[in-house]
Amino acid sequence: MGFSLPRIVNAKPSLKRTLSSSETIVIPKGHFPVYVGEVENKRFVVPISFLKHPSFQNLLSQAKKEFGFNHPMGALTIPYSEEAFIDLTCNM
Repeated sequence: MGFSLPRIVNAKPSLKRTLSSSETIVIPKGHFPVYVGEVENKRFVVPISFLKHPSFQNLLSQAKKEFGFNHPMGALTIPYSEEAFIDLTCNM
C-alpha cells in the first residue's frame, strides 16, 4: 500500500511533519494531525496507535491542561518542544 503526501519530511517512518502549517494535505487512514511546539507550532501526522502509548497519553494530559478542548490551530495542539516530541515518538 502506498500513498503520496506532498512536501512531507520523514522524522520517522510512522511520523511525518509538513513543511508548512498552511499546507493542505490528505491525512492517510489510521493517522491524525497534531501541532507540536512551545512557541512556533509544527504540524505532524502521527499513527492512531500512538494514542495507546502511556507517554503519548501523558502529552495529551499536558495539552488538556494547557489548551482544554479549544485548540487554536484547529487540530490537537501539544505544548512540547519539537525535538523532545520526535525523541519521544521514536521510542514508541
